Amino acid sequence: MRRAPPPLSRPRGAARIDRVTETLRRATLADAPAIAAIYNHYVDHTIVTFEEERVTDQEMARRMEGVLATHDWLASCRDGELVGYAYGSRFRDRVAYRYTTELTVYLAPEHCGQGLGPPLYRAILARVFELGYRQAIGAISLPNDASVHLHESLGFAKVAHYPKVGKKFGQWIDVGVWQLENPSFEDGRLG
Repeated sequence: MRRAPPPLSRPRGAARIDRVTETLRRATLADAPAIAAIYNHYVDHTIVTFEEERVTDQEMARRMEGVLATHDWLASCRDGELVGYAYGSRFRDRVAYRYTTELTVYLAPEHCGQGLGPPLYRAILARVFELGYRQAIGAISLPNDASVHLHESLGFAKVAHYPKVGKKFGQWIDVGVWQLENPSFEDGRLG
């Protein structure tokens, strides 16, 4: 009878490989503090958002409540910790825009570049298309090569470029707009 080979051992000094559990789930209002913490990093340190004042946990919960009533908001978790989020929201206020949604995605800065963005964005995109939206819009403060790459890798096409439409940290900022059509759109689903 053959003996099983001995378990593999780590060479002395080698790093231990831990199993990481990653989950995507629907965000809840209880996630507002973690979501506000992620978002406020971008408010304080980047041109990604044009907001200049930090958002309170209560204000984030209020925003989430509005989005969850008509669209969806997803949370990306790693080992139980919320490390990113994405949501679809109203593109414009006028009723004729009701078939179009604007998508937003943010990752905790220490989790950027780890492959969490694409599955999170694909999931929110699938969800808003499932809800019956025809067009998905991504507005990107430029330059932002990572966001441009993410959108284009998912099939979005650049449809507009607005030069110097925002000013933050003393610099004028361009905004580009990327768009993707729902390939399974059924007219009349949203009313």
